[in-house]
Amino acid sequence: MTNDAIQEGGTSDHFSMFSSQTAKIKYSYNKIREVKSHRIGELFSAYRDILWDDGRHKYNVSSFIGEIDEILLGERFSAFDQSTLDNLIGTLRQRGNSNATINRKMAALSKLLRKAHKMGDIHSLPEFRRQKERAGRIRFLERDEEARLFAAIKSRSEDAYRLSVFLVDTGCRLGEALGLIWNDIQEHRVSFWITKSGRSRTIPMTERVKEVIKLPATEGRRPKGPFTKLSQAQFRAIWNDAKAEVGLGADDQVVPHILRHTCASRLVQGGIDIRRVQMWLGHQTLSMTMRYAHLATNDLDGCVTVLETPRSGGSDIGGASALSAHSAMDEQKNKPAKSEKSPKTVVKRAKSR
Repeated sequence: MTNDAIQEGGTSDHFSMFSSQTAKIKYSYNKIREVKSHRIGELFSAYRDILWDDGRHKYNVSSFIGEIDEILLGERFSAFDQSTLDNLIGTLRQRGNSNATINRKMAALSKLLRKAHKMGDIHSLPEFRRQKERAGRIRFLERDEEARLFAAIKSRSEDAYRLSVFLVDTGCRLGEALGLIWNDIQEHRVSFWITKSGRSRTIPMTERVKEVIKLPATEGRRPKGPFTKLSQAQFRAIWNDAKAEVGLGADDQVVPHILRHTCASRLVQGGIDIRRVQMWLGHQTLSMTMRYAHLATNDLDGCVTVLETPRSGGSDIGGASALSAHSAMDEQKNKPAKSEKSPKTVVKRAKSR
C-alpha cells in the first residue's frame, strides 16, 4: 500500500486491514516455563520420595547424591553437560572408587536427572556410559563356617538365628525377609513381593525353613510376620558380634548378603541350571546370575574322563594308534567310489565304439 493510499483512506482503514490479516495469529504464553538453576541436593529433595521406596537402598542413594553434590561444590545448573559428568567420574576414581561403585552412583544420578529433565527442571542431559567392571571373587560360607557362625548368632538371639537360616536356604535379600507377612507364606511356598527388581517371585521352602518360620509360643499379640521383631540394624549388630567371636571379624566380605551368595553357590554346585538359579534369586537379568556360572564344574567332569582314558600299547597322543587312524582315513579318502568308472575302462569302451 502506497503512502498516498494511506493518506486518502486514512490511518484507521490501514490498521483495520492489518488487523484483519493477522486476526488468525494467536500467541500463547501458558506453556512457556523459565528453566531455573538447581543444585543436585535440591533435585533429590524434590523427587527422592517419588523415585525411591523407603529402605536401605534409598539410604544408600541419599549418601551417593550427597557425595556428588559435595564434589560439585553445590554448583547450581540448568543443564548438566558431558564435561561435568566426566569430571565427576574422574574425581570418584581418584578417591579410590571402583568401576562397580561408580556405576551404582551414576545409576542414581542418571535416574534423578532424567526425572528432573522430564519435569522441565533441566533442559539437557549427558550420556551415561557404564564403566567396565571386573569380575571379583565371590565369597560364600563353607558348611563348617555356617555352623560356627549360626551357633554364635543363636546364643545371642533366637530370632536372628531363625532369620539367618531363612536367608541362607531361600537366598532372599535381608529386606525381602524382614518385609514378609504371614499371608506371603502359603503351604510349602513363600512369596516375595517387596523386591529390589520390583518383580515378585514364589519359591518352595526347605524343611529347615518350614521350621524356622514357626514362632515359639509366647504371650501377647502375634507379630505381623515371622521376622518383623527385628530391624536391619539390630540383625547386623548381632551378626558382627557373632562373626568376631568365631574368628571372621577381619573378613569384610562376611556380611549378611553372603548368605545369598552361599545359597546361589550351592544351587549351581549342585547341578541346578543357571536359568532356574536366576528365577530362584529373582535376578532381573541372566548376566547377574552368570557370576556363579564358573562354579558349575559338573558339566566338565566328562572332559577329565576323556583325557584320562588309557591308550592301547601305552602310546602317546602322536603314537601308533593315531597314525593308524590317519592311515585308515587316507586310504578311505583315496579309494574310488563304487559307482565311479576308472579312466582306463572308459577309454576302452570309447575305442570299441
